[in-house]
Amino acid sequence: MPAPFTFTTFLFFLLVTALLLNASQSLAKHRNPSSLILGLSHSRTTLPIPKVSTVSTKRPSELLDMMEPLREVRDGYLISLNLGTPPQVIQVYMDTGSDLTWVPCGNLTFDCMDCDQYYRSNKLMDTFSPSNSASSSRDSCASSFCTEIHSSDNSYDPCTMAGCSLTTLLKATCSRPCPSFAYTYGAGGLVIGTLTRDTLRVHGSSPNVTRELQMFSFGCVGSTYREPIGIAGFGRGALSLPSQLGFVQKGFSHCFLAFKFANNPNISSPLVVGDLAISSKDHLQFTPMLKSPMYPNYYYIGVEAITVGNISATAVPLSLREFDSHGNGGMLIDSGTTYTHLPEPFYSQLLSVLQSVITYPRATDVETRTGFDLCYKVPCAGNITSADDLLLPSITFHFLNNVSLVLPKGNHFYAMAAPSNSIVVKCLLFQRMDDGDYGPAGVLGSFQQQNVEVVYDLEKERIGFQSMDCASAAASQGLHKN
Repeated sequence: MPAPFTFTTFLFFLLVTALLLNASQSLAKHRNPSSLILGLSHSRTTLPIPKVSTVSTKRPSELLDMMEPLREVRDGYLISLNLGTPPQVIQVYMDTGSDLTWVPCGNLTFDCMDCDQYYRSNKLMDTFSPSNSASSSRDSCASSFCTEIHSSDNSYDPCTMAGCSLTTLLKATCSRPCPSFAYTYGAGGLVIGTLTRDTLRVHGSSPNVTRELQMFSFGCVGSTYREPIGIAGFGRGALSLPSQLGFVQKGFSHCFLAFKFANNPNISSPLVVGDLAISSKDHLQFTPMLKSPMYPNYYYIGVEAITVGNISATAVPLSLREFDSHGNGGMLIDSGTTYTHLPEPFYSQLLSVLQSVITYPRATDVETRTGFDLCYKVPCAGNITSADDLLLPSITFHFLNNVSLVLPKGNHFYAMAAPSNSIVVKCLLFQRMDDGDYGPAGVLGSFQQQNVEVVYDLEKERIGFQSMDCASAAASQGLHKN
């Protein structure tokens, strides 16, 4: 979860983060170290720009629907942004836990600190070049987005330092470029850049139709810390992609493919934005969105209990279904966090319940190597994605409004390697929250959302869940190439 702050604090922040390089991270935001053991690497294949038979230049409020494919990689889901004139295709993470959309800028000048492991396994980078776009321009101090990105301090301060007079600031007429910003993420990630305006092209719900949004505001980022790939913010703030497209009062839905499809260029996860995403969805189970007074732009729900197999539901702490007086608490739904995180001591209680019902030998050596807390040696018949999943207990989340979600098989325990001697080691891909009492009490990560249609009904402020074969859904929407 991000918290923007002004550039004047950036040098101090760098000094602090340098001291925390070896500290444990709070959320597995985007690049959780444990996910590296899954053997999945980022796909850098850009999606081709479709042949456009119709180009719509309607205002955002007139756009009805948007449908984009999501490419799965080892620790998240990538959406391709078509930016600029002519279009430059940049792949970025879809992130429901932040607002700002940003892309790496400059083929030679983009710099990412503490990204060595990523660069060793990926030779190509998607970067945006403003100088190669005829429609690119810097956002100005008169822009409400400039105020938004610098909102953690007095919003007038950065533009005053840039030379804007008080009169032009009060009238929102200062034409000076919006000053550089710095933007942080929950696990310690940091990006620094400038707000840029350019044309964004998205795919409509009808085949071969592309819609254009002129003057789309995004971060053109030249330096980052632990953030090698750009991000499309899907929060509810003014800077988010759905908000700028005019969909923040409607909704969107996604159906994340299972990990086995990671880096498969022939199939993509469906992402639908607009009326089509929420129409005819009343048959789903919907739980209300909780309104966080601390982070009103993000998606929170309440968890009442978690069931392991046939054991009676284990009650969760109040913090997972309500906020304290300071706005801390709730369960954050975050596609930018890989694994689900739960607070202590409840997390340890859940581990104890699982240990009491699973009788297979522990693979403690794998636990030590990967950092996961429960790993077991499970018998298998060679197919590590089917029959042996039935040998492990199910996990069910019980949300507010009597909504229950049984995690699809493969969404809790995952094979760490290929079977050996009819044995496969599977680890629980849950982790504990390390933030203490600050911020969300828990996070529902993207791994646990696989093969689940998740519907964000923003008009009615509710979130729906439905188990689904997302590969079949992708095929039905033309996202599966033969």
